[in-house]
Amino acid sequence: MGQKVQGTEDLLGGYMREWEHMLDVAREVFSAYGFDAVETPALEQVDTFVHGIGESTDVVRKEMFRVVSGALLGDLLAAGTESRLKARQRLALRPEGTAGFVRAAVENNLVPQGAAPMKAWYAGPMFRGERPQKGRLRQFHQVGVEVLGASDPALDAELIIMLVEFFVKLGFPAESLSLRINSMGDAACRPRYRASVRQFILDHADEMCDDCRERAELNPLRAFDCKNPACRAVMEGAPLVTDNLCEDCGAHYAQVKAYLDEAGIAYAEDPTLVRGLDYYTRTVFEVDVEEAGVGAIGGGGRYDGLVELEGGKPTPGIGFAVGFERISLALKALGRTLETPPAPCAFVACTPDARGAAFSATRLLRAAGIRTEQDYQGRSLKGQFKLADKLGARAVVVLGPDEVAAGGATVRDMQTHEQVLVPLDQLAAAVSSKL
Repeated sequence: MGQKVQGTEDLLGGYMREWEHMLDVAREVFSAYGFDAVETPALEQVDTFVHGIGESTDVVRKEMFRVVSGALLGDLLAAGTESRLKARQRLALRPEGTAGFVRAAVENNLVPQGAAPMKAWYAGPMFRGERPQKGRLRQFHQVGVEVLGASDPALDAELIIMLVEFFVKLGFPAESLSLRINSMGDAACRPRYRASVRQFILDHADEMCDDCRERAELNPLRAFDCKNPACRAVMEGAPLVTDNLCEDCGAHYAQVKAYLDEAGIAYAEDPTLVRGLDYYTRTVFEVDVEEAGVGAIGGGGRYDGLVELEGGKPTPGIGFAVGFERISLALKALGRTLETPPAPCAFVACTPDARGAAFSATRLLRAAGIRTEQDYQGRSLKGQFKLADKLGARAVVVLGPDEVAAGGATVRDMQTHEQVLVPLDQLAAAVSSKL
């Protein structure tokens, strides 16, 4: 018997309704801010992520699922290397959504020079080859938003405010949310800061783990995220980015904080917050629910150089993503849930000689937008009522010889057990009143 891949989950029943509810809330909140829904492929060229996320990141080096078609697999195994593959043949499942969205924006010229900023949101599965654990899957689901074409710090604050509003609409008490913010500088000041952190790691190399010593050469800022207690203790003394911002980045960061203060958004400044991907610049932010113990449930930041890395003209950008599975776990830890009850339904029951009338009545109710079920297994009338009760039907439409002769149907309220005979042209209204 086939089994699901380790680190994946089936979205079934109430769990699927949780995901659908999250999408409904996203659509409601994001559309009020002017965002339109988009969808990009789950399969992209490897270079899309190498350019965008960064070749030195763990995501690209260790976690990205590479994809090879059956037609190329034999040649690849024989050669032992993908060096002979063309760029369009080197494929990967998306580990995050931003790089693919920016690729689509560049390829389709979605932000012409001088155009208004483009605001988009998307949702779907992402893939990372991580060790499966609580809140961390190999196939997980995200909702993300992106804005291209504006560098105003008001936009940074607006996205953070929208993110908090989204979480509150999902059911999180505002006081349970822990928002951390930081600025990572830009091309003018970050290289100097990276060099200072690199030198700090090298000066303390004998106290650091092998991964951090490697990070010193590849991406020294990632050492702030190391889980090794010894490394974390050492990095507490490392230079902080907020002490090394250029004048422009410092002013931008100060204005973002001023807007958040004006909006009454509580936050904590965390100069060690660097996020996991190379494309971030200036404002970065992250939200978690500390008492839930599942890690960050969402975060993002500005990526003003990413469009150029993907082959476009200089275009500022900013976005965030939230994780469905972690949000679901965090809400459950608070005694809450994303799940919504199934839509109320009606059930059409009939005697064998009224099967044709029941078929027509079912079509009539569904045409009126009413979720309607009926029996397909030849149950007795008593058995059909039991099935209706099992399905949670609020109303049962009964059709037998008497109803067919009268040109109507009996509508039974399953809660009060009251029933009434109604003409067929009034059936939809009568059933709707019970739902």
